[in-house]
Amino acid sequence: MLKKLILGILVISIIGGVFAYYKYTRIMSPNVPDILENNIVFIPTNSSFSDLVEILHVNNQIIDTVSFREVSEMMNFKSNKVKAGRYKITPSWSNRSLISHLRAGKQEPVNLVLNHGWLLEDVAAKASHFIETDSTDLINLFYNENFIKKSGYTTETLMSLFIPNTYEFYWNTNEKAFFERMVKEHNSFWNSNDRLSKAEKLGLTTNEVYTLASIVEREISKNDEKKRVAGLYLNRIRVGMKLDADPTAKFATRDFKATRILYKHIRFDSPYNTYLHKGLPPGPISMASIKSIDAVLDSEEHNFYYMCVEPDNPGYHVFAETITEHNRNARKYHRWLDSIEKKVKNNNR
Repeated sequence: MLKKLILGILVISIIGGVFAYYKYTRIMSPNVPDILENNIVFIPTNSSFSDLVEILHVNNQIIDTVSFREVSEMMNFKSNKVKAGRYKITPSWSNRSLISHLRAGKQEPVNLVLNHGWLLEDVAAKASHFIETDSTDLINLFYNENFIKKSGYTTETLMSLFIPNTYEFYWNTNEKAFFERMVKEHNSFWNSNDRLSKAEKLGLTTNEVYTLASIVEREISKNDEKKRVAGLYLNRIRVGMKLDADPTAKFATRDFKATRILYKHIRFDSPYNTYLHKGLPPGPISMASIKSIDAVLDSEEHNFYYMCVEPDNPGYHVFAETITEHNRNARKYHRWLDSIEKKVKNNNR
């Protein structure tokens, strides 16, 4: 009888040990492949647990879906709401490590890069490459007058909100969270380096500074010339001259690929066309870089009112104080331009 009891206890112990070992291996043995083709998993907002398992399976980021489900049940992960986001997975992780990581919502942030675009649609398209929200949702928000008005913007001035830079975001950011973050970054930018006081000294609002900077951005390719050009435009504004800025005619006509500004451009009737209207346009014509914004705030003080492309120094300009001097520079430039076009025609014969 005693032998049977001991044998029974031994059998139970063996069975218990086998079961414990089984549970241990399901929990602690590697279930993420030791070599991953992609160690990043994207979990969309409102994903279910089944959605998550399918994503991991399709991406070949787990070896055994059955054990993953079992351990998720043990760890009460299946009953919890799956946390959306972008997660980095480590090769050879166990089910426990993977589940703990996902359950804690330890996201891997993305570096969202905003750079030069002409339109709000360009901003939306760029941002949507980095975060979950769709470009359509961003555009709908940007053109929601009631929403953006609360932050002091109109659709004409909204581009001045966006300061080109690299920002760290969580992937599952929605359109409103993106907007609110941009407001925060915008305020931080203007509250640094005496930018607000510099704008005040120029007699301009931050939107007006940005608007002028957007023209400088599209007019000038050389950063070391931007302060001089900004000073030239400010001189024109002070004496009531039209800016006659080519990029504003491009923006008005939406002919962004134009390499030469023609009569049809400068006569196109639009409040953005500074060939027809004095002063600044209603809002920015483009995203403006930090270099261009600071070029306006730290603009050169001089007596130049005119500029013309310098043929002998590509990308740069010659400046003039008088229209007579400017016309002389312009004739030289047009002769050079005609000679270039003549050479092109001869080569194409």
